[in-house]
Amino acid sequence: MKFQNKSIFLFLVLCISTFVFAQKKATSPAEIVSGKINGATITIKYGSPSVKGRVIWGALVPYDKVWRAGANDATTFETDKTLTIEGKQLPAGIYSFFVIPNEKESVIIFNKVSKQWGAYDYKESSDQLRVTVKNKIQDKLVEKLEYKILDTRIELLWEKLIIGFSVK
Repeated sequence: MKFQNKSIFLFLVLCISTFVFAQKKATSPAEIVSGKINGATITIKYGSPSVKGRVIWGALVPYDKVWRAGANDATTFETDKTLTIEGKQLPAGIYSFFVIPNEKESVIIFNKVSKQWGAYDYKESSDQLRVTVKNKIQDKLVEKLEYKILDTRIELLWEKLIIGFSVK
């Protein structure tokens, strides 16, 4: 097929390129939340999946298995100062953040290998800190996974579950 008008050809190339390379909205977009607790700056980076009518806890996210606490890359937790998490010391640094959920409680894990895809290469031997916390159930549905940095605690909220831990 011959194009005698270069303008039409360039316009078609531009349209096709735009269509082919158009970015689809991420189903689990990358999110960042930052805040301060007791003078320490804390930053959590995570992929935020949606419920989309699915059963999350005990199904999509199985009980009693290590979960990346988000989507895509493992969630990271960064602090510029030593923190006390549920009464235990966490040195300043960047950690992968994992959770082992269960119906009534969850194990919170700070792993020294900060760059991981999901939990596929997770090794317990690289854990810096593990604490067990009680889960809370709420009536309100939280569609997209989110983290909140509050005055003295951090919470992971998704579906109707809150997994939170104290921070000093």
